[in-house]
Amino acid sequence: MSNVILITGASRGIGAATARLAAQRGYAVVVNYRQQAEAADALVNEISRMGGSALAVKADVASEAEVSHLFAAIDERFGRLDVLVNNAGILEQQMRLEAMSLERWQRVFATNVFGSFLCSREAVKRMSTRAGGRGGAIVNVSSIAARLGAPEEYVDYAAAKGAVDSMTVGLAKELAADGIRVNAVRPGVIDTEIHASGGEPGRVARVAGHIPLGRGGLAEEVADAILWLAGDQASYTTGTLLDISGGR
Repeated sequence: MSNVILITGASRGIGAATARLAAQRGYAVVVNYRQQAEAADALVNEISRMGGSALAVKADVASEAEVSHLFAAIDERFGRLDVLVNNAGILEQQMRLEAMSLERWQRVFATNVFGSFLCSREAVKRMSTRAGGRGGAIVNVSSIAARLGAPEEYVDYAAAKGAVDSMTVGLAKELAADGIRVNAVRPGVIDTEIHASGGEPGRVARVAGHIPLGRGGLAEEVADAILWLAGDQASYTTGTLLDISGGR
């Protein structure tokens, strides 16, 4: 049977690019989504037309009950999990910290941090050799903002991704003897729809001149790095934070 990969927040952007590439490389793909049912179903149909295997599952990763439902659906359909990509993430309108509400911080941390924790916990229960699993890989999608801080824009998002980085390093050490590798990619300015969520759809073009490589990145470039970390070519790599940032 094909290796099974779960990609959270996979209906668009980096998640969708990763799902397509994973299918091309022979994975059975679980496309998790929260709201974009039409896009998720279209992606599953696209993968099926390519001859691949895919399943769309609606779940908000910030909800413990919905994460349990997500993993139950994987158990029922595939009976195994080999790779988890914690990609689901949100950011909110650009603003300075003193204008932010506590509720905003709670929302940002709920998806970016707590969602990654909940999905990792369930994946470990299934993949750990200590629990009778076959081992596997977890790849967290962090952000270069964790290092740069995102001043004047998204300090809350940067702080959440910093937490993801710390969890990546700690979990990698905790799970090394369980046959599970844990790594993270830290994308820089990538040309996806997420910038519109922050109130500036044209952000990539605005900041391109400040990027050493002179352009924003592509979702496919991040997907390539994610699947390298997930695969056997990275068999001696764990606890690594891989910047995909054009030199920033």
